[in-house]
Parts: sequence; structure tokens; C-alpha cells
Amino acid sequence: MAVETATKTLEAPRAPRGLRHTARAARREWTAYLFLMPGMLIFSVFTVFALGFTIYLSFHEWQIISVDKPYVGLDNYKDMIHDERFRHAVINTFYFSGAVVPLQMIFGLAIALLLNTGLRGRVFLRTLYYLPCVTPFVVSAIVWKWFYNGDFGIFNFYMLKAGLIDAPVSFLSDQNLAMPSVIVMTVWGGIGFTMVVYLAGLQSIPEELYEAAKVDGAGPISRLRHITIPMLRPTTLFLAVIGVIFAFQQFTQVFVMTRGGPVDKTTTMLFYIYQSAFQFFEMGYASALAFILFLMLLVFSVLQLRLYRQQT
Repeated sequence: MAVETATKTLEAPRAPRGLRHTARAARREWTAYLFLMPGMLIFSVFTVFALGFTIYLSFHEWQIISVDKPYVGLDNYKDMIHDERFRHAVINTFYFSGAVVPLQMIFGLAIALLLNTGLRGRVFLRTLYYLPCVTPFVVSAIVWKWFYNGDFGIFNFYMLKAGLIDAPVSFLSDQNLAMPSVIVMTVWGGIGFTMVVYLAGLQSIPEELYEAAKVDGAGPISRLRHITIPMLRPTTLFLAVIGVIFAFQQFTQVFVMTRGGPVDKTTTMLFYIYQSAFQFFEMGYASALAFILFLMLLVFSVLQLRLYRQQT
């Protein structure tokens, strides 16, 4: 009897899944689409249409001050090969991202491990470490620019008092110190987010694993290496992908603190896109740069996800 019933169930005709069925289901659930319509309109206009129009602009010599906007094909992309400023912007972006993302993850994990213990005042410390994340980035960049100031900056003041330097250091005007100075400020501003995400990952690890490891005689370093870090692998992947995406799109601190200087030492790809579009008025070339940046982020995200799948 059970076999016969199962056979009839398997042989039952499937519900139609064609266009007519979809239209009928849409009419039946029209209220859901009504509620989704504002979000779909915003997404369509500011994401889908914007992306499509950016690709369209990248094939034209589109200048704001010029009436003629001729089709130039792949000329904008070819110009990137001979553009020295573009090469410097790519190198600076990789340098910036390669320093910011690992440092934020290392310090964020260290703080999360500390605050995941029974430390007194840990709630206050969590709030304190997360405070830079809720502070407007423009405000943070202005404050750090004051810290780095060569005349009245707090860093120069205390280093001179301690005898570490003989003369004030121009952090943001020195070609060797400008990018590291921006990196330090960016790491400071992003540690709180990394800490919170790692803290959530740490609290999701079963306590039984640590208790069993203690019974087997595993020390703190061994537990960190064989339990904590492997269990945090999905969290680390998430932070790596998000960190690279955000690092490639950093603009505010460069604009406020250095304006890409000195001598393009802090000009990142996003800042160069801004310059091409709103200072040189070359919208077509800026759109081509933006599309290349999008492809770079896509490739990095796919590679990181594939690497994670191979390891798991």
C-alpha cells in the first residue's frame, strides 16, 4: 500500500511552470510586488541603469564642456595602457589594500579575542573600539589631518617632547610617509567593524570544543591554532572579501588629507576616477576606469571564494 501510494505520488502531474503560470501567480500575489516596487525602482535606476550607462559612456569621448560626444570604441581602454598616472593609481591601490585589509583583520581578531574573555569593563571597551565606525569618515579624516600637522600636530608634539625627532615631520607632505599615514588612519577607522564581526564568530564556536581541548592538555596557542582560527574561516573569508571591496573604493581620507599628493603618492583608482570625471571633465575615460575597477573587484571576489572552497 505504501509503495503504491508513493508510486502514485511520483507519477502525479507536475504543476505548470510556464509563462502563463508565472503571470497567474503574479496576479495572485500583486500586493507583494506593490510593496517591492519602490525598492525595485531605486535599484533599477541607481544600479542597473547606472551600470549600463557607465558602460555606454566608456565607449564615447564624453566631455561635459563639449557638445560633440563621438563614439570612440575601445580608445578609452587603450589609453589606459599608456597612462602613467593610471599605473601609479593601480599600484597605490594594491599597496593600500594589501596593507589595510590584513592589518585590520589581525588587530580586529586580537581585540575580539581579548574582549571575548571575562575582562572587566569589556562592554565599555567594545563601545570604545567601535566608536570610530560610527564617526563620519570626513570628521575622522580632518581630525587625523590635525594630528599629522607639522606645526601643531599632536604626533610631532609628543615625539619632540620624547626626543624621538629633532625637527617636525611632515607626515602628509613626505612622499615616503604620506601613504603609510593614510593607511594608519584607515586601519584605525575599520578595526571596530572587524572586531564586532570576529566577536560574533567567536561567540558562535561551541564551548565544548575548548573544554575537550583543555582535557587533552592543549594550551592557549594550540587552541587558537587548531580550534579558533579554523572555526573562524567563514568569518575571515567574509571580512577579506568585504575588506578588499571597501579598500579599493576608499576615497574620503585621500580627498581630505592629501588630495592624492604628494606627487600622486596617495592617488588611488577611485580618486583618479574622481579627478578624470570632475576635474578634467573626461566622463568617457572616467567611466572606462570605473568599469575596470569593477572588473578587478569581481575577479578578486571570485578568486577569494574559489580559494575558500578549495580549502574546505
